[in-house]
Amino acid sequence: MTEISKLTELRKLMQSMERTLGLEELSPVERDIYYAAEELSKTGREVRTFGLIEHTLVSSVSRPTFFRALKSLVQKGYMSQSGSANRGRYIVHAPK
Repeated sequence: MTEISKLTELRKLMQSMERTLGLEELSPVERDIYYAAEELSKTGREVRTFGLIEHTLVSSVSRPTFFRALKSLVQKGYMSQSGSANRGRYIVHAPK
């Protein structure tokens, strides 16, 4: 099996899992932010905007696009702003 064949199979598996979890409705940028947030949330309950912006999956996304996608994730219920006094902290929710 060639490398590209392996990559193709991996991509198909990922699409299938995203469909099962209901993540296919998200844009590619929203998915990357959500994946990054999920990974960062394992180290603590809240995810900070600063950590998300610097994450490998979203580091190449422009700031305006990042914040639009983050707002969309909150509106769709995938994330919510933390109840703490500081802004820029979010809680990741399981996919619907």
